[in-house]
Amino acid sequence: MILAIQTAGMGGTLQMVVDASVSTQAVILVVALFSLASWIIIFWKIFQFRRLQGDGFRFATALERTQRLEDAYKTVMRLPETPYTRVFRNGANFFSELRPGALREDAEDAAPLSETQLHALWLVLEKVQDEERDGLSGGMVWLAIISVTAPLLGLLGTVIGVMVAFQGIVEGGSANIASVAPGIAEALITTAFGLVAAIPAAIGYNYFASRLDRFAGEMEGFASEFIGTLAREGRI
Repeated sequence: MILAIQTAGMGGTLQMVVDASVSTQAVILVVALFSLASWIIIFWKIFQFRRLQGDGFRFATALERTQRLEDAYKTVMRLPETPYTRVFRNGANFFSELRPGALREDAEDAAPLSETQLHALWLVLEKVQDEERDGLSGGMVWLAIISVTAPLLGLLGTVIGVMVAFQGIVEGGSANIASVAPGIAEALITTAFGLVAAIPAAIGYNYFASRLDRFAGEMEGFASEFIGTLAREGRI
């Protein structure tokens, strides 16, 4: 019984879309395209952050088995390129430029980094972190745009539909419920489509924003550990 009612309701909605005015169909088409784009972005970001989580686990596991910076550098160089390894490699390579040969096993103890050099190393790490964060935020701006724009487009379609309905009432000279209801129902359907498109986009944006903030925190913590390793080994 419930399934039959739901099927009838769905069929009625589709029939309303088919019979709607050109302006209403145009709004629904644009909102539907927005919805499709948002779902593509959502599934893409889910896959991206899931892969990032695995990369972070492998990176942390690999570094746990190392004792010195030289060992960590050799281990990371064997890992596939990920945001975590890129941050480490850029930091280690810049340190190696400041102290050439310092990452070789047979390297002699070099002079510690000066305060200026340490500040420059920290700036390099921050720059790479910002680049990785910007790369992971790709597509999220469109989720934010869709979550804000889709309801407004739906509201625009509703306003236009109501105007057309009242214009029809004026031209027909009849204001009973039977003549008003179809036009109002057609007008409201665009708002419903706008909300259907906006709600997943808003949820997806906020979820991925929290995941991005978590990643940024992990990168900041790793950069601090990198500097701490240098301090522990007497390199700064």
